[in-house]
Amino acid sequence: MIRVMVVDDQEIVRAGFSALLGSQEDLEIVGQAGDGAEAIEVARQVRPDVILMDVRMPVLDGIAATRQILTENSAPPRVIVLTTFDLDEYVYDALRAGASGFLLKHASPDELAAAVRVVAAGDALLAPSITRRLVEDFAKARPVLKKADATLTPRETDVLRLIARGLSNREIAADLVLAEQTVKSHVSRILTKLDLRDRAQAVVYAYEAGIVAPGPTR
Repeated sequence: MIRVMVVDDQEIVRAGFSALLGSQEDLEIVGQAGDGAEAIEVARQVRPDVILMDVRMPVLDGIAATRQILTENSAPPRVIVLTTFDLDEYVYDALRAGASGFLLKHASPDELAAAVRVVAAGDALLAPSITRRLVEDFAKARPVLKKADATLTPRETDVLRLIARGLSNREIAADLVLAEQTVKSHVSRILTKLDLRDRAQAVVYAYEAGIVAPGPTR
């Protein structure tokens, strides 16, 4: 079972998402919260696997709540940011804070459940084309913020570029003619070397470090 927590300042939204996800055989709703401060406390108590987190909330916003939840847990949950529109700087900042992806609030029940499963598995990027477009739009408006880590091997750099394009482990393996398990090992080493939580942060890093540039991909 995937343990899910729902955070939104609108009770009707929390209730709706909880009912939709709770009806899935492999998903269990273990907690709800109406603001970021409450989310931190509830997350400590219930230890969810995945949190659906609204970004704009009273008391404490979803970005600050995400950052604190992920920092203070030795085995932190995955966070999916909820937003009303995709090109949202709040969402970009949430990804930089460690969120694993984002979802539009008008997503269908099937999309909602699939998103939780994708993020819980961790082998693919949630909504890769939209995530890449979001990161590109905000990254290209800023200078390169950091120098690429020199400890990455050429192969790891290749894998990071493909992660930034939104490819799953299976797709990266096919592109580079590698075993999928080998790709998983490369991804794990990349995240460890760069001190990143998951693929979404790797996408942000790749653009901000200039490893990939905004624009069309091949």
